[in-house]
Amino acid sequence: MADRLQRGLRAIFLGIAVNLVLGIAKFLAGVFGHSHALIADAAESFVDIFNSLIMWRGIAVAAAPADEEHPYGHTKAEPLAAAFGAIMLLVVAVWIVIKAVVNIHEWAHGIPRDQPQWFTLVALAVVVLVKEGLFRFVVREGTDTDNAAVKTDAWHHRADAITSIGAAIGITIALIGGHQYVWADDAAAIFAAFIIGWSGWLLLRPSLNELMDQAPDPKIIDQIRRIASGTEGVANIEKCFVRKAGHLFFVEMHVEVDPQMTVLRSHEIAHSVKDQIRKAMPTVSDVLVHIEPLGIPAPKKPT
Repeated sequence: MADRLQRGLRAIFLGIAVNLVLGIAKFLAGVFGHSHALIADAAESFVDIFNSLIMWRGIAVAAAPADEEHPYGHTKAEPLAAAFGAIMLLVVAVWIVIKAVVNIHEWAHGIPRDQPQWFTLVALAVVVLVKEGLFRFVVREGTDTDNAAVKTDAWHHRADAITSIGAAIGITIALIGGHQYVWADDAAAIFAAFIIGWSGWLLLRPSLNELMDQAPDPKIIDQIRRIASGTEGVANIEKCFVRKAGHLFFVEMHVEVDPQMTVLRSHEIAHSVKDQIRKAMPTVSDVLVHIEPLGIPAPKKPT
């Protein structure tokens, strides 16, 4: 658990440092290079810093042990932070589109605008290389530790690289075509915004599903059933419910045993089922076992 936390925080803090440096560099290059797309790209980097701070708090809170007020732990702070990060991607995408549309409208109505400068392409090339490399590192850390918040933060870096590529395309068209193609700078920003928005939606769905206790991959449930079924004294697995919170799983199951079995023996079997599952699957935090008599139907609820 400690190693998982350290790896997650390392990835987050590295992203904050890189975003701060690149954000300042992109903003200055955008201002002096007359590129609205580059300024928008810089704004996204500063938003990413705020987002990373939320991810940091989410990871730190999720690592806190269970307490009296939170008996199931705090692991849902991870998907909550991931959902917030995904929403921030959607907000950034909308902001970029609105800003670009306003710029194109002003250009169409004859409001003068300076042509982007060639050195902005150099700045963007550096940004793309650094951000893509950072994305690959952070997403690997998030995948290895099964941390939704870190994986969402990684996609903020990929989104930054995408917007930079879009800005570079737009600036190149504007430089080659002259003043009549200055709008290409903003058109590229709109295209990049749609990609960012789609990425945000793809990241938001699994986080919301986890917060709503959606059942995990059926393979995980099948594995839990197999382990429980193989435990001595277990006759059948009647029900098995699994929910995910952060990187941990919580299991509730109904286990059928010989109806003539003593309470003490059935209690021992329940503990054995729990121990076997947690031993084979370390990410299972807790298993609640309800003992049922085999072949005897449950009493009907009164109408």
